Amino acid sequence: MFRKAQPENAKPPVSISISDAFDGGNIKFIRVQPNELDPKNTTDVILHIKPDNYTELEKIGHMQYFSFRATLNGIGSGNGSSAHKVRYVIENAEASSYPEAWFGTTVCYSSNIEDVDSWYRNTDTMYTDGQLCWEHTHTKSGSVFFSYFPPYTYNRHLGLVSRCSQFANVESLGQSLDGREIECITLGKGKTICWIIHRQHPGETMAEHYAEGLLTRLLGLDTKGKVDDEVKKLLTLYTFYIVPCMCPDGVVRGHLRTNACGANLNREWATKRFYQAPTLERSPEVFSVLKKMDATGVDIFLDIHGDEELPFNFISGAEKTPNWMKSNRMESLHGAFVAAYCRASKDMQQKIGYPAPPTAQDAEKYLNVATNQIATRFDCLAMTLEMPFKDCLTNRDPPRGWSPARARSLASSVLSPLEYIHPYLRAKDEFWKTLPAEDAYVETTDDYESELRAAQEFVPLMKSKRYYSDVHEIHPSKQVQ
Repeated sequence: MFRKAQPENAKPPVSISISDAFDGGNIKFIRVQPNELDPKNTTDVILHIKPDNYTELEKIGHMQYFSFRATLNGIGSGNGSSAHKVRYVIENAEASSYPEAWFGTTVCYSSNIEDVDSWYRNTDTMYTDGQLCWEHTHTKSGSVFFSYFPPYTYNRHLGLVSRCSQFANVESLGQSLDGREIECITLGKGKTICWIIHRQHPGETMAEHYAEGLLTRLLGLDTKGKVDDEVKKLLTLYTFYIVPCMCPDGVVRGHLRTNACGANLNREWATKRFYQAPTLERSPEVFSVLKKMDATGVDIFLDIHGDEELPFNFISGAEKTPNWMKSNRMESLHGAFVAAYCRASKDMQQKIGYPAPPTAQDAEKYLNVATNQIATRFDCLAMTLEMPFKDCLTNRDPPRGWSPARARSLASSVLSPLEYIHPYLRAKDEFWKTLPAEDAYVETTDDYESELRAAQEFVPLMKSKRYYSDVHEIHPSKQVQ
């Protein structure tokens, strides 16, 4: 998309172009108009987020992720203006999948989309009257990119896979609907099978930044293949199957949660009532990965995501699913892993997260979610790791917020809990009786009002329980009957 407009009161004229015609772009240009309060010096650019393709199971066109390029001409050249202020307004923010998540959001910006560590946050971003707004002063002609979170482009993904192929086995498990490969990186010689998948939801770009951090450490991508002693030990304990990007079509299209045909991949892991899943026709990404899992078995599973609302890193488990209810085993494994992760990384915590479903019957409704299906299918520890789109309240960094660098670092830290939990994964005895008290399972809550007040952050009035980030648990009115 490409649009031009000239603000009425710009002297000399400044032109503004808005485009999402790049890998992973998403925005719809609506109009340019003089700012009501400061028409001589500020221009308003009105925008809409484009929805994903319609999701048959959830009866919704998901939307929240945006990424676009703003190009200004006529600044700082000859008799041009020395600077120009633009107020960007996402007019349809209230219609997004998770409108309550806009509170506390700070939009990311950079002039170099290729440098994932060049992004900063606009800390004056506001969500008001159903619109997401921020101002940016452009000090020279040229382009600035704005995004919900720093992008991880498909081109960067291909580069990551190529680098991995120098040190590990890379295979395609199948193709997406648009014909892109679903790559899996395999390494290690251990008997214990560890699967880690990333970015089922393409707009959760921090998930593939995490994948890059994980693979960099495991393969020594930045040290010419040399790895540390902890990695060497893990590669004798585990065989890793790592899928860095589950939804490449959604990545290229700039989707929030779905693939090319609108399937939310994290609801495609089992048939639900009339809705058959996974299928090659609608969700070949999940179909291909699950087929490989059936061939290898799974002893531990991690599914890497990002959460729009909660400003924390956290781990959600397979609480109340059938195998969880059989004994203390699953609960104890989960508790010990999360506690070990908290010891390994100051950015992980165990108090705030998705609340566990109240009953086994409630959990059974979500056996089509990857973590729940894998825990049930393979009787193994299965977890979903969530990272924030916002700043992380555990360790705040307002100018950067949660960032690609911190996602990579969090991934590097996961090796320690993987080593810690290894002896217990398939233990036959009642190992939980010997675990220290600090490894006890902690049931998470999504009530973080006290944390917001301590950080002197705005506390929204809107409060709602949700399970597995299900939009209809939060907004039942969005369900089409």
